[in-house]
Amino acid sequence: MTKFKFMIAALVLIGLSAAGQEATQQAVPASQTTNVANGVSVVATGTPTTMDALIDRIIQREHALMAMLNGHTPLVETYLQDVKMDPVMGISPRADHYFLGKMDLGATVERRDFLSKDSSMESSMLGGITRLFKFEYHPMGFSWMIFADRENFDKEHYDFQYVRREFLGNVRCLLFEVKPKPKSGNGRFEGRIWVEDQDFNIVRLNGTFVPRPRNAYFFHMDSWRLNVVPGFWVPAYVYSEEGDFSYGAKENKVAFKAQTRLWSYQLGKDDRNSELTEMLVDSSVKDDSPATQDYSPLQAQRQWQQQAEDNVLERLQKAGLLAPAGDIDKVLETVANNLLITNNVELPRPVRARVMLTSPLETFSVGNTIVVSRGLLDVLPDEACLAMVISHELGHIVLGHNTGSKYGFSDRMVFSDQATYRNMGFSHSPQEEDQADQKALDLLKNSPYSPKLDSAGLFLKQLVDRSQGLTALLTPHLGNSFTDDKGVVRRMAALMNSSPALEPNKLSQVAALPLGGRVRLNPWDNHVELIKAAPVAIITARDKMPFEVTPFFPRLTRYGMAEDQSASATSPDATPTKDQGGPN
Repeated sequence: MTKFKFMIAALVLIGLSAAGQEATQQAVPASQTTNVANGVSVVATGTPTTMDALIDRIIQREHALMAMLNGHTPLVETYLQDVKMDPVMGISPRADHYFLGKMDLGATVERRDFLSKDSSMESSMLGGITRLFKFEYHPMGFSWMIFADRENFDKEHYDFQYVRREFLGNVRCLLFEVKPKPKSGNGRFEGRIWVEDQDFNIVRLNGTFVPRPRNAYFFHMDSWRLNVVPGFWVPAYVYSEEGDFSYGAKENKVAFKAQTRLWSYQLGKDDRNSELTEMLVDSSVKDDSPATQDYSPLQAQRQWQQQAEDNVLERLQKAGLLAPAGDIDKVLETVANNLLITNNVELPRPVRARVMLTSPLETFSVGNTIVVSRGLLDVLPDEACLAMVISHELGHIVLGHNTGSKYGFSDRMVFSDQATYRNMGFSHSPQEEDQADQKALDLLKNSPYSPKLDSAGLFLKQLVDRSQGLTALLTPHLGNSFTDDKGVVRRMAALMNSSPALEPNKLSQVAALPLGGRVRLNPWDNHVELIKAAPVAIITARDKMPFEVTPFFPRLTRYGMAEDQSASATSPDATPTKDQGGPN
C-alpha cells in the first residue's frame, strides 16, 4: 500500500514538473517572473517540485491576491430568485431579491449598500437567519464567497488532496479537494479549488462552509475569477443554489438560485492628477469657426441640456454604474439611427447610447443619450426587441421629454456613490410614458423592424407571465418600469395585441432569454462586450429559462492572450474537461 501511494505521488509530481516546463517556455522563465498590480510585487521562485512546495505556493498566491486587493472597493451585485417546481417549465422563479453594494476589501471586509435598508439587510456574515420562522437573505453572505478563507487559508487549518488536471477554457488547471482539519474552527471552506498551472493562482472555488451554525445557513457556492490584471485572478462571479426537487425529497426550507457579480475594482485607483503633466498648451490656437458669437437662447438651452447630460454620464460612470463608452454603444446607436433615418427625423444633436451595468430591467434617457441596463440586454432575444426598447426612449427624446436639466449644476453631482439612487432619477409621468409609447409605435411602423415585431410582443407577454415572481428584476432604480405596481405591463402594451399566443411547449418560440447570455463585463475596468456564443439546440420547454438565473461558466483565458477564433471550435471550452492522460 505504501508503494502504491508513492507511485501516485510520483505521477503527480511528474505532472507538475511538465506543467512547469510548459510555463518556462514562455517569454521569461517562471523563476524570473514578477507580478505587479496595485503596488504589490510578488516574485515567483520557480516551479514547485514537491507537493508541499506546490501547496505552499497556492497559499502564498492566495494571500498575495488579498494583499493586492486591499483597499479596493468593488461593486457587488446579487440577484436571487426563490424557486418552485413548475410542471411545464421546470424549476422556475416564484419571488426574487436584489442587493447592490460597495465592498471594502480592507483588513476587515465591509459593505455599504446602494439600496434602502429593510428587514432583510441586517448584519450577518454568511447566509440568512430565521426570525419568527421567516427566512431572510443577507447580501454580505454572498459577498463573502469570493475567498475560501480570508483569515486562515493555510496547511494548519486545511488538508489539500490533488485530484487531476482539467481545462477551464484555455487554461489548464490542477484540481484539489480542500477540507478543514478536525477542530479547526467554524465557517471553514470545504470543496474543490482549481489552480492554474503557471503562477498557481486559484481560478475557481466550488463548495460550502462547515459546520453549519444552528441559526444560519452556509450556502453552496461556485466562485470564478478572471485574469484581468497581470499575475492575478480577481473574483468576478459567484453562483449559489439551494433546494432539492427530486422525487421523494423533503420539503425545501430554502430553495433559490443566485448570481453575484463584482466589478469596478479599478474605480478610484487611477491618479488623474498625472493627466496634468500630459497637457500641452498652445497659445497660437484660435477659434476660426463661424459660430464665434454668443449662443442664441435656443442654442443656450440645448447647450445647458448637453452639459447636464454629460454631468450625469460622468457621475454614473464614476459611481461604477455605467460602462465606459464602447462597441456595444455603437450597436445600440445603429438601431436608433435606423429608426430615425427611416422616419426622416432630424435631431439637433446625435443620439448616443450607453450601458448601465446592473441587472434590473430598465431604461432611461437623459438629454440625447439612451441608457439600457445590462440585464435587459441579456434577456432580449433579437434585434426587433431591442428596437422596441430603443424606440420608447427615442420617443421621449423626439418629444422633448427632458428630465435631466437640473443636473447642469455641478453641485448636484456631489454625493457618495452609494447615494446615487437617492440623488438621481429620470422617470416620467404616466402621460409622458403613453406619449412616448405612441411615438415609438409610429417610429417602428415605418422602420425595417416593422415585419418582425411579433417577437417584441411575445417578449412582453413572457414578461407578463413571469412578472409576479420578478418584482425585484422589474423594479427600476433610475428610470421607468415595464410594469405598474400590480405587475401589469404598461410599456408598449399595444404590441401584445398583434403578436401570437405565448406557447411554452413550442420549442421554436423563444420569447425571452436567461440572464447573463449577452454581455460580458470586465470586472477590473468595467468595459463590456457582446458574448459570441454558438447557438444551442432547445430540447425541452425547460431549456428556455426566460429571465432565469443560471450558473456561470466563463471561458477562462490568460491576461493578454488573444483568442484564436479559428480554433475556438476545437479548443477546450468553459466546461471542465478531464485531461484523459492524467499527470505525465
